[in-house]
Amino acid sequence: MRILKLGACAGVLLWGMVFVGAQRGAGGATLYEGARVVVGDGSAPIESGALLVENGQILKVGKKGEVRPPAGATRVDLTGKTIIPALVNVHAHPGYELLTNHGYLFAAPEHYTPENLVDHLEREAFYGIGTVNDGGSAAVAIALQFQVDDAARKFRPHAQFVLNAGIVPPNGGPDSILIKATRPLHANYEVLRAPEARAAVQDVAAKNIKRIKMWFGDRGGSYPAMPHEVYDAVIDEAHKHGIQIHVHATSLRDQKDALRAGADVIVHTLGNVKMDDELVALVKDKKPYWTPVMGLGERSPLCTDANVPFVEQSLPAKIVADVRAACNANGGRGGSPAERAAAAAARAENVKYNFTKMIESGARLVFGTDTGVSPGWSFGFADHFELEHYVQLGLSPMDAIVAATSRPAQTLGLPNVGMLAEGKAADFVVLNANPLDDIRNTRDIASVYLHGAKLDRDGLLASWKKAGASQ
Repeated sequence: MRILKLGACAGVLLWGMVFVGAQRGAGGATLYEGARVVVGDGSAPIESGALLVENGQILKVGKKGEVRPPAGATRVDLTGKTIIPALVNVHAHPGYELLTNHGYLFAAPEHYTPENLVDHLEREAFYGIGTVNDGGSAAVAIALQFQVDDAARKFRPHAQFVLNAGIVPPNGGPDSILIKATRPLHANYEVLRAPEARAAVQDVAAKNIKRIKMWFGDRGGSYPAMPHEVYDAVIDEAHKHGIQIHVHATSLRDQKDALRAGADVIVHTLGNVKMDDELVALVKDKKPYWTPVMGLGERSPLCTDANVPFVEQSLPAKIVADVRAACNANGGRGGSPAERAAAAAARAENVKYNFTKMIESGARLVFGTDTGVSPGWSFGFADHFELEHYVQLGLSPMDAIVAATSRPAQTLGLPNVGMLAEGKAADFVVLNANPLDDIRNTRDIASVYLHGAKLDRDGLLASWKKAGASQ
């Protein structure tokens, strides 16, 4: 079986620059003072804090009055507000769906363009997400060139973009929606045998990509499963090159196989069964990073409320109408109302049990959304509902913020984001209310800063409304 060779882009050695080059902040020192500062590492918030920023970087964090700005610095009074780090999403699929006022256009290869990537990453940034990691669906050659062009400041401000390379068995890979776009683009490395798997990893390493995504199991017989000797070879070769492995694993067996093989990040939660003692023991031993991406399995917030301004503000009216129509058509799912209610209750019980048990067993929760598959669970707003899920399942608001900021940055090997600390990028969100009182207050956004530059959220809203009106 051939290995898909994905052409390296000129300038890939600029990878290190891409991490800090997605957005450039304005020069000159600015002191943001008076706000409650939630650093992102789980430490107690700094009440009446101060954040000193210059050239897109945080110079100092502390108490108001104790952080001294240089002469001529700009002062911004944020008394009564709360500052948190911009969120870091370890699992999304930007670039493929097309959001227009003609209605939702499903994933297609022709949609994967720099312009569409920017659109999706702008939507993430609008909602306070500073970094987005593609979960293995990116067309690698296009994505790497996008990063090079981004470092050269060719695009509008948006969330930082990083990626996993996807390695799959022939005809395997992403779900039934995304695969219709990824397969024609040859977005993933297709491997059949262990030597091909090692060669694919070596090609990924040559492109200086630091993460690989694999899909385990046959997903109920609908996909070819990757043989264990192949995924063993991928993981072994990846770790030799310092490459991290993310694994899509949605069954009890798949999660066990992934952990035994040495996966670093487990993607998805178990909704149809409770964890057994064997899986618990493996989690205790391996202590993987874990992103449950639970929200995609739930009904869209557009299905439960006729007025959701937080969601609707970024979506064309036609898409909102289409999502609601799908919700009302047999509840958005198959079966009778009683059957749907019973299935939902069973899933909710399993999810709650597994969420608690995974964390108690030592899994390190990291934030991811799987956005880019459905417009009812789309870029930016879905992130805040995912956070709410964590707290509803028993996590404290502070722990939820850590899971969405410093820990995913650590997971992805991005040392300059995810915390409000000296030397970090000035990616932060100013909130009108305290998320430690109610995690839903992360939705009450006053402003977003990327590398020290204030994002023009009003301009983004105006552009989206104008585009919708002209279609």
